[in-house]
Amino acid sequence: MSGKNDAAKTGKIAVWWDMKDCPVPEGIDDHRVRPSIEGAFKEQGYSGPVSITAYGDQKQTPEHVLRALSSTGVAVVHIGSESTCAVMYLDMVKWREDNPPPATMMIITNQMLDVFNWDLARLQQRTSYNIFLAYSIRPVAALFVYTRKEWLWEKLLHGTTSTSVDTAGELSTVFHCEFCSLDCQSVKSFKKHLSTKKHAIEEVLNPQPTQLISVTKRWGKNYAATPEYATAKIHVSWDMSECPIPDGYDARRVRPSLEGAFKELGYSGPVSITAFGDHKQTPERHLHALSSTGIDVAHALPEFIYSRMFDDLKQWRDNNPTPTTMMIISDGAEILLGGSLARLKQLKKYNLFWAYSFRPWKMSVMLTSAEWLWDSLLAVSETKRHVLRKCSGSSESVVESTGMFYCKMCFSKRKRLDKFVKHLSSKKHISEVSILSLSLSLCDQYIFV
Repeated sequence: MSGKNDAAKTGKIAVWWDMKDCPVPEGIDDHRVRPSIEGAFKEQGYSGPVSITAYGDQKQTPEHVLRALSSTGVAVVHIGSESTCAVMYLDMVKWREDNPPPATMMIITNQMLDVFNWDLARLQQRTSYNIFLAYSIRPVAALFVYTRKEWLWEKLLHGTTSTSVDTAGELSTVFHCEFCSLDCQSVKSFKKHLSTKKHAIEEVLNPQPTQLISVTKRWGKNYAATPEYATAKIHVSWDMSECPIPDGYDARRVRPSLEGAFKELGYSGPVSITAFGDHKQTPERHLHALSSTGIDVAHALPEFIYSRMFDDLKQWRDNNPTPTTMMIISDGAEILLGGSLARLKQLKKYNLFWAYSFRPWKMSVMLTSAEWLWDSLLAVSETKRHVLRKCSGSSESVVESTGMFYCKMCFSKRKRLDKFVKHLSSKKHISEVSILSLSLSLCDQYIFV
């Protein structure tokens, strides 16, 4: 990842600027826009050629502002204010198609959270660019999009400027009318065009989109494995409280069912599985059956399960460089883990699978390569016979080693089920759980206040 980031620091930098959301404040010379942006990048170690495109209703922009921007190599696009975000995004997507990573994108807007956030985060999970953000109003919530650096727009313009304007590799300085698909080479001809009757007619006959057109909603699921992932490791984090073992179902079939579903898509790598839940409530026969097939068992109270699952996934990802695949089995993954997993996936590439007991009502911000209904996934081993695999990748047909038993409340582990059950009823464990529960309760009260 560091090598890729180093290459991006000398690669192309494209900037999309919403002039309505982030105008040049009074008292700041419009000539400072480009050198301020370039100076900010140089402070971050980026020295590649910078192209800047400014979007807005240019009929409202004074000529002296357009001249100042043009003189520093900033391209100008005329578009209705209500269509700015939609057109900016279409241009971003087109630029990404023409400029593969390593490269860098910067977006200057207040609409990242409300408009760009969801679709851009999914795009980034498939093909990651270094993203920078500037705004005049800070977002009120955490973004799904992982950004390298964020600035307040006015502070950026007051910051360090580049010593000179290097126009090598920049977009040609043009004035573009989006309605008429027309380029002008001077402020005078551009302003004249915007005042013509022909242009006014085009604004009516050729309206631009006002809603962002999602690129990723058209993407399918359950893709066949690509060569680099076909034999790579797979780690499964399973929430048994939300996706339990059905009544009458043999728990020993969980592993072969998962592995069978993976193989149907072309994945044959070694599979590790960790089953999270309040295992004081799990029948011992299930715990024994899961362990006998090499599934690790992790005890956590319901209010701690998601944080422990995320820690488990993150630790596994850190210890297993890409290409790898991670799977989460949970109904609440989108609500409680979706944003975190989406950002994690942008930082370090991995495949993501998801299973749930009921189908989500909307598409997740998590970009998945495969999704299943839990009941249909468990039925795989009934229809096809699949060979069990050791986590070590052995080709033997029987899993000889048993899974470990972890207490994620006390952060201890046991090799034997009887020792694990004894630990869960011990005074030490009960005391530790009481302390953690009290701490969580106090934390919730503090947040509420």
